[in-house]
This record gives sequence, structure tokens and C-alpha cells, in this order.
Amino acid sequence: MTDLAALSDLIRRDASARGQTISKLGYFCAPFQPQDGPYADRVIKVYRGLRDAAALDRLKTCHDDYVEALNAADVGLPETDFHLLDMDGIRVPVIVQAALRTDRLMRPLMQSEPLDTTLEMMEAAGAVIARFWHWAEGQERRIGFHPSIRNFAYVDGTARFFDTFPPLIHYSRDEMGQMLLTFSDKRLMRIVGPLLKRKVTGIQDEWYDPAETLVGLVGSACRLRPADAHAYLDWGRDFARREMAPWADAALSGMQEPPRLPGYWTGFRKLLGLQGEPNLK
Repeated sequence: MTDLAALSDLIRRDASARGQTISKLGYFCAPFQPQDGPYADRVIKVYRGLRDAAALDRLKTCHDDYVEALNAADVGLPETDFHLLDMDGIRVPVIVQAALRTDRLMRPLMQSEPLDTTLEMMEAAGAVIARFWHWAEGQERRIGFHPSIRNFAYVDGTARFFDTFPPLIHYSRDEMGQMLLTFSDKRLMRIVGPLLKRKVTGIQDEWYDPAETLVGLVGSACRLRPADAHAYLDWGRDFARREMAPWADAALSGMQEPPRLPGYWTGFRKLLGLQGEPNLK
């Protein structure tokens, strides 16, 4: 059973005493792994608290449903639990997830490993993408997936997907756009974002489009290793034909040349300082 008192105490500690910060540049939070204690084998992700009890209760329900869906789709999700902790009179969403080794995170491996090895990693990640969307074909509820390179680890020849926030299930497009603003840990985004709400809302669209999730994966690889972009494009086109029916044609149309990030999202990343570090959201 999760010791919520110990978890609350751990979160209240000064950040310098928490342990290893997995990422300092996440959009929603900076996950950390304690050095010792009952959560030493876990990554802790703490999000902004809200005073809207109904919204938080719905968030927990949606997150629980999303974890169930990801497990049903067999994406390799580590054991993941969601809690609402009472912290100084406000409830705070906290995710506790079984830790993956930081030296197995796919993004730094894509930068450091030989090309042939990175193509094996791409194949493993692509298999997860195809498996998710073929499973999701039978779902009537709105459900999405954000399989960017930074949201995978590569363990024993398989890709492990670990991103569960925000839970891409049940929420409408407009509701999810609001989530991107509400839970950003960047104050600047919460101030500026509402002025650009239509563009912020558009960030999510590729997460709900099977072809675009594959194109996004390939685009990330091309940006990480531009000298090898042709190899990743060749892989992506071949994978789309092999594994992504009925979305293959749409995916192929997005891989005629190295895919680019939308200009507005590039601008947001620069504004917020989200520049290319591994990120466990």
C-alpha cells in the first residue's frame, strides 16, 4: 500500500533533498527520483494543485482510465499510480511511477548510439505506436497517444512508454486545450497562453492522429540527427507501409521530407526554455 504520509513529506522537502531530478525542463513538472527511502525505486511527478474539487476528481478518473487503456494496448507502461494529496489546504495531483533507468531513456540514446542501433530503437517505438492505434480502432471514446522519443525508454530491445499526463482520454479537444494551460508549470505560459488559446489547443492534434504520431516520431529523430535524416525517413516510410494500414498513405504524405515542428510550437518551446533535454512528463 502506498504510504501517502511519507509521500507528502517527501514532496514537502526542499527540492535539493529530494534526490535525482530526471528532467528540469518538462512542460508540466520536473520529475524526481528519491535517493533513498520507500520511494527510491520510483519517479515522483508533482503537478499544480487546484481548488476545483470536481475538476480534480475528474482528472483522477480520467488518469485511472488512461492507465488502464495504455496497459490494455500493451505499450510497456511501468507501474503507475495517481494520487490527490492534501498539501497545505489544496489538493495536488501526484503520479508515482516505477523508475526506469535513466541510461535507458531513448532520447539520449538516439544521440549517442550508432545509426544501426538507433534504427532498432525506432522500430521498437514504432511497434508500440502501431500496437496502440490498432487497439484503439475499436474504442468509441476519444483517446490519444503522445509517443515522442522523449517519452520512451529502450529496455532489452523493447520500447517502454511512460507518459500518462495529461490523460488523453475522455476530454474534448477544447477541454484538453485548457488542460495544457491549467497544468503548465510555466507561469509565463499560463499568462500568455490564454491570449493564444487557439494555437495552444492545436498542440494536441497530432496526439489524436495515428499517422501524425508516427510522423512526429520520425521528425524528432531527424531533428536529433540531421545528418542521418534520410535513414529515418526511409525507415518511417517502410514502417508505415508494413504496420500502419489504414493510416499509411497519410503518414507517407508527411514524410516526403524531414518533418518540422509547427512554427507556433517552436516559438512556445523557445519562450518556455524547453530546448531538447530528456523529459519524463
